[in-house]
Amino acid sequence: MEEFELKFLEVNVPDLEKKLLRIGAKKVGEYHYHRANFDYPDNSLNNKHGWVRLRTDGKETTLAYKENIKKKLDDGSIQNIGAKEIEISVDNYLKAYELLKAIGLVVRVEEKNKRVRYAKDDVVFDIDSWPFIPTYLEIESSSYKKAEIAAVELGFDPKNGIIGSAGTIYKKYNFNIDNYSSITFEGMIKK
Repeated sequence: MEEFELKFLEVNVPDLEKKLLRIGAKKVGEYHYHRANFDYPDNSLNNKHGWVRLRTDGKETTLAYKENIKKKLDDGSIQNIGAKEIEISVDNYLKAYELLKAIGLVVRVEEKNKRVRYAKDDVVFDIDSWPFIPTYLEIESSSYKKAEIAAVELGFDPKNGIIGSAGTIYKKYNFNIDNYSSITFEGMIKK
């Protein structure tokens, strides 16, 4: 499954939540996520911009393969153009964690973040708070066009939307998450 999402940086959360309610979005929930991202010891998944993510909010646990889709531009730079995600539910975070390690995967980073989710029709609005960077909005839908329409409805210019993972956002603030083994609100631990 391909993800169609745009991220907008440094949002004013109280104003954004008022706008979301004004356009008819409903608050779905608040989540405190704990995740571990895995790769093979040779970084073969990371080399193709992928990773295995195990994530829980304490109630629901998912296991996913994620991969950023990149495109080389004429000037030689690389641009994110989307993401692939294959996700399943698992019933036990700790057992899934041990299973992934038993088959030879290694933990690259453990992370915690907070999310407030709103939804309207087939558009999901996630207000994401991550350690040591400003809160941002992620708009996800069944197409980029629908995500762009939702962005405009909230007063954002889709051209300013960022395509990519939380790691992409961290890079905007001069953090390379590949250099950290732990990213939590308690602190960031370098490898």
